Amino acid sequence: QLVESGGGSVQPGGSLRLSCTASGFTGDYYMGWFRQAPGKEREGVSCISMKDGRTYYTKSVEGRFTISRDNAKDTAYLQMDSLKPEDTGVYYCAADTIVRGMGFIESRYLQRWGQGTLVTVSS
Repeated sequence: QLVESGGGSVQPGGSLRLSCTASGFTGDYYMGWFRQAPGKEREGVSCISMKDGRTYYTKSVEGRFTISRDNAKDTAYLQMDSLKPEDTGVYYCAADTIVRGMGFIESRYLQRWGQGTLVTVSS
């Protein structure tokens, strides 16, 4: 199970932080976020290895978003800075014990998905 929190509305240039807590996963697995804008396909945003902390980002968010983890809490965080209107969408947390790295970001079929949280960037 994945439980998400965070999200909300912010003006362009603002910041938000998403959290995702996993249960039923231990040790070597990946967590990350996808987003889906209205009328568009879901796209991978970022992921992290919960084992060694390796991080991966889609190009459109590099330098603006930072993914991190707290193993003691089985939680991953997505810090989103310098937000743009095109970052608007429903953000879904995901986790998988097999798919890794950029393959995670490019995948459409992962083991667990969160319920989604809405991020709106608008002036």
